[in-house]
Amino acid sequence: MTATPHDEDPDPAEQDPAPAGLLYVPVRPGPAGLAARMFRTPLGPRTAVAFTSAHRLTATLGAGQPWIRLAEPALRRLTAPLGVARLTVDPTLCAPAPVPTPPSPPRAAPLKDPAAVTATAAPVG
Repeated sequence: MTATPHDEDPDPAEQDPAPAGLLYVPVRPGPAGLAARMFRTPLGPRTAVAFTSAHRLTATLGAGQPWIRLAEPALRRLTAPLGVARLTVDPTLCAPAPVPTPPSPPRAAPLKDPAAVTATAAPVG
């Protein structure tokens, strides 16, 4: 018998995770100019986010999101001192942060007719 090769997904560590060219990086105003925005992954760690096109960035974050162009190595060097080692390119799902809702006022239990309660009570004795 001969072993038949199985097509397997490549190991993510073997893939080149860096896209070629400049990326579109969302920014926010900071005290010394613009600062790259940091996000959180669904599991909680912080991540830098970049997009391969302005269209993808605006489709995900909205037309009002300012951005700059940076190469992937420059973005990694920029975020490394912040302790952010993760880079997410072209995230497809972004959900807004949940907005806390005000607590509803407590509801009072409906009052029972005292006459109905005593009429249905069994006699003791």
